[in-house]
Amino acid sequence: MPNTFVQSTDDVVKFLKDQHNLIKDLFEEVFSASTTEAREKAFIDLRQLLAVHETAEEMVVHPRVRREVNDGDEIVDARLHEEHAAKEQLSKLESMDFDSDAFITELTKFQQAVIDHAEHEEHEEFNKLHRKLDKQDLERMAKAVQAAESIAPTRPHPGVESAGMNFAVGPFASMLDRARDLIGAALR
Repeated sequence: MPNTFVQSTDDVVKFLKDQHNLIKDLFEEVFSASTTEAREKAFIDLRQLLAVHETAEEMVVHPRVRREVNDGDEIVDARLHEEHAAKEQLSKLESMDFDSDAFITELTKFQQAVIDHAEHEEHEEFNKLHRKLDKQDLERMAKAVQAAESIAPTRPHPGVESAGMNFAVGPFASMLDRARDLIGAALR
């Protein structure tokens, strides 16, 4: 699994923005891979980071935005809709031939959707939270996001976008995903 931890761990907004940058870098690794095996490894790293990152946002950030930000429900509902679509796209990409032109075409579309989603989060959620919360809240949220990521599923699970569903289904899905990841790595 890629290193999901970034330099700034005392501010949830900085932490998540840094992860957005890491996600962009991982897309570039997938595109620039010189072999099918390297592309598959880079894609798996990307998939795992996206899965744990989105789960943590769904469990920690979105509920706080609903409570703290004006029009928070509408903002979060729009992000959850994007996250559901992204999980479906990511599941589709997982089943494709990593060496095919179709994979690159779909990955290019997915990359743009992920970048657009990250920009929406940063402008509509993160920046507003940063203005609303004090330093201690931002630090506590960063720790909560890291904790959520440490137990999050490593694969996309469309339909599991709410905090409640992540708490109910997440631990079981995480256990299965991590077992699949270990077995898959052993077979490569």
